Amino acid sequence: MRLPERQLAVLEAASATDERTVAEIADETDLKPETVAGAAFDLADEGLVEVGSATDETLELTDEGRTYVEDGLPETRLYRAGLDAGADAEPVSMGEVIGGADLDGPEVDIALANFARKGFGSVNGGELSVDPDVDPDADPEATALAALADAGGEGEGLDAEALDVDEAAIDQLDSRGLVAVGESVTRTVRLTDDGVDALMTGVEATETVGALTPELLASGEWRDAEFAEYNVEADAETARGGRKHVLRRTADRVKDVLVGMGFQEMEGPHADADFWINDCLFMPQDHPARTHWDRFALDVDRMESIPDELMARVEAAHRDGWGVDGDGYHSPWSADFAREVALRGHTTSLSMRYLSGIAGAELEPPQRYFSVEKVYRNDTLDPTHLLEFFQIEGWVMAEDLSVRDLMGTFEEFYRQFGITDIRFKPHYNPYTEPSFELFGEHPETGEEIEIGNSGVFREEVTGPLGVDCDVMAWGLALERLAMLTTGAEDIRDLHGTLADIDFLRNAEVSY
Repeated sequence: MRLPERQLAVLEAASATDERTVAEIADETDLKPETVAGAAFDLADEGLVEVGSATDETLELTDEGRTYVEDGLPETRLYRAGLDAGADAEPVSMGEVIGGADLDGPEVDIALANFARKGFGSVNGGELSVDPDVDPDADPEATALAALADAGGEGEGLDAEALDVDEAAIDQLDSRGLVAVGESVTRTVRLTDDGVDALMTGVEATETVGALTPELLASGEWRDAEFAEYNVEADAETARGGRKHVLRRTADRVKDVLVGMGFQEMEGPHADADFWINDCLFMPQDHPARTHWDRFALDVDRMESIPDELMARVEAAHRDGWGVDGDGYHSPWSADFAREVALRGHTTSLSMRYLSGIAGAELEPPQRYFSVEKVYRNDTLDPTHLLEFFQIEGWVMAEDLSVRDLMGTFEEFYRQFGITDIRFKPHYNPYTEPSFELFGEHPETGEEIEIGNSGVFREEVTGPLGVDCDVMAWGLALERLAMLTTGAEDIRDLHGTLADIDFLRNAEVSY
């Protein structure tokens, strides 16, 4: 019998009485493990060996997990900083505690998200309280991290039971991206009776060529060469290419749908004057949503490039109302406050810029405009709220618009994503009348999720901008639309440090 050299080496290294692993044979033969595996499958096809496999769970600390082993989990550092600041006796400013915890960037969101989940304390109104009876050293997740680090960090072949840690803690660490849970396949090789007979009879090695090279072609040696056979059924390593993020794919789909419905796209600054963000929307300057609790003010120069005539008309609407029956707020109004710059809390600031004509838009009705842009709000983190998220802004300008037109627009828009059961609830907004919120049913939990807010702009909004016909408008949540189309149960599953890579690789966007 004649066999290629690599197959003969594996055949001679295999045993008829014991299963030998591919790694053991590779060490003995000085062949690469993948070469041994390929030769073993070829020999198995000839009936000379049997190839077996065993699957084991593997646990391995990620780079982020290793960092937290050294520095401590962000929520634990937040808890200890709260104790040092006296938050166990009375609430302390969240900014002070975050500074004391030396948290930076994404760690702040991570700490706040897990602080309340673990019962370390509470955050209310920008102030933090800690529970003095909590023992952070007994935290199962911290214990599991330490156990993996003590095991050498790799943890290959170890499971939660072997580590003597809570299996639920491993699952949580996996969801946080601190531990990589995977599978390791160990292949074994054993001689068959035919393989033993072949070795006893005698096997001759033949030199084989694994690849056709330019040199073989040029020299003509390929004519006499014996080429190795390829096993196209052999297991291969999974190859993953780049993929557009599920939110970006959802945003692109939204743009395609709205352009198909006749809309044009808006664009504008993320940091803008309060005038465009709130004053043009007939939001009183003493409204709670305009305080530092809800907005992100910036320490930069005031925006002076606002037309004086437009500023005067908006101020008049706030003070005295608009139209014959109008009645303003009769509350303090400051042009300096209107010129202060903040991160936009909604993309309706773009609508105000476009409807006023300052953005250069065509304003002869009918007109349709939209944007899919990021907004920023000082919200409490939970499964449906983030500090920054994407808003689907849109408006239609035409004569004699009604709520029926607005509801029909939504039904057509969401139908493009396979959502046909949206529900409407009357609502109050300072800037639209009538107004209503939109709700959709989550496909996995059955829970009703608010997915948007809408209405017809009041005369106090459109009048100062110089618009003398109806304008219906809305702000929809892109992330919540993605939750309905992908089945994600937490907005943090879509982006951020808690996102599941496998989910992002496999989630599909409805078309």
